[in-house]
Order: sequence, then structure tokens, then C-alpha cells
Amino acid sequence: IKDLLYRIRIDTEWNLKNKMKFGLIQMMRKRKQVIPLIGFMALSVAGATFASLYFLFTKSDVILNKSRNPEPWERVDPSKPQKLVTINQKWRPIKELEQVKSMTK
Repeated sequence: IKDLLYRIRIDTEWNLKNKMKFGLIQMMRKRKQVIPLIGFMALSVAGATFASLYFLFTKSDVILNKSRNPEPWERVDPSKPQKLVTINQKWRPIKELEQVKSMTK
């Protein structure tokens, strides 16, 4: 009896999973106007994920742990552009400002 109940439970779980998988495909076959909506939503989710990961790993002013680095703006390299696109921008340090910075630390 236990073996029979186990088989029934496994078959029921398998059928539910397959119904959920094929339910989306059947819905897309029935309602073809939903396909572009699903495509645009998937593209926007992928783009947002890519942009978040790109800025997290490449930009020095994006932080996750504030307790380890309470003043992240002090570690930003001014010679490295922080914008996504930088056209003809060159940075030179101001001597007076650097002196004041070194005195306050």
C-alpha cells in the first residue's frame, strides 16, 4: 500500500509540474497577442539585471556594505570616468584641494 501511495504522489507531482510548464505554452498558442508582451518583459528583466551587475562590478561608487566603507566617495579615482559615456573630459588634480585633503586626514 505504501508503494502504491508513493507512486500516486509522484505521478501527481509530475503531472502538476508538467501542467504548469505546458500551461504557459498553451496560453501563448491560444492568445498570440501575449507573445510580444512576454518577449518585452523578458528583455527588460534581462536588461535591468545586466545593468545592475555591470554597475555593481565596474563602478567604484556603487557599494553594498556601508559599514565596511562608510565614505565611498573618498576611494573614487577622479582620473577614471564615472559616467557611462565620457567625451573629451580630462581631470587634473588641484594642488590646494589635495593639500587640504591631506591635512584633514
